[in-house]
Amino acid sequence: MPKVKTKSGAKKRFKLTGTGKIKRKHAFKSHILTKKGTKQKRNLTKMTLVHKSDENNIKDMLNI
Repeated sequence: MPKVKTKSGAKKRFKLTGTGKIKRKHAFKSHILTKKGTKQKRNLTKMTLVHKSDENNIKDMLNI
């Protein structure tokens, strides 16, 4: 059996926490920032957790 490769896009976008949850970045922070308020941009900078219903799909992409 060959080794199972991880999806390159997933390994760049997601990190595991110590308890096994998956961290992600917020979307909408890359461009067209002039019309977004300072508070919105600041909150989009912070990391957040992936929703529970999406965790299994991402773990499959990361081969966890």
